[in-house]
Amino acid sequence: MGVQRMLRLTMASHSCPRPAAVAPRASRPLSSLLLGPSPAAARPRPAPLACAARPCRGLAAASPSRGAAGRRLPGLAAMSSSTTPPPGPVQKSEEEWQAILTPEQFNILRLKGTEYPGTGEYDKFFDEGIYKCAGCGTPLYKSSTKFNSGCGWPAFYEGLPGAIRQTPDPDGRRTEITCAACGGHLGHIFKGEGFKTPTNERHCVNSISLKFIPASEEA
Repeated sequence: MGVQRMLRLTMASHSCPRPAAVAPRASRPLSSLLLGPSPAAARPRPAPLACAARPCRGLAAASPSRGAAGRRLPGLAAMSSSTTPPPGPVQKSEEEWQAILTPEQFNILRLKGTEYPGTGEYDKFFDEGIYKCAGCGTPLYKSSTKFNSGCGWPAFYEGLPGAIRQTPDPDGRRTEITCAACGGHLGHIFKGEGFKTPTNERHCVNSISLKFIPASEEA
């Protein structure tokens, strides 16, 4: 009996101890796993900057390139932000201009609109002749000064003497060009772009602002 008892005690001392009980992990509701953390626990986001701190985009005011029904006129973009140049010798009321111009011409010449690039009649046009103002008929450019700039609008490196008036935009970034006779908006002038022209200037002009007269029809 003594030997058997000693064997039982020895076997008990070498047996594997029972692992300690592990405390159960607190369960999370299924809704918290699917919906994420509650708004109170979420990191607060910084407030967006006001319009005074950064410019708003895509919120421009209604453009005159849209007709009375609010539909955009074909091939026309938003108006330019240039200041109004001084009046020339040809002066008409807005009602008179509307009576003699098409809606597209009125939008660009009088409201300073802009054609979409690559849509103008004279963009890739290089016949010999004279380009006149579509509003008043004043000669503006010779065809010999027109060149292919690849910008999507007709480009000239100079206008006829005294025919073009230049007016800086309010922001100082661009310079508007207008017909010196009637003040009709033509486009903008860019200088020092590296074009191999005599003036290193590019008169970027809307086709709608121009009327081409072939050399054979010149008086």
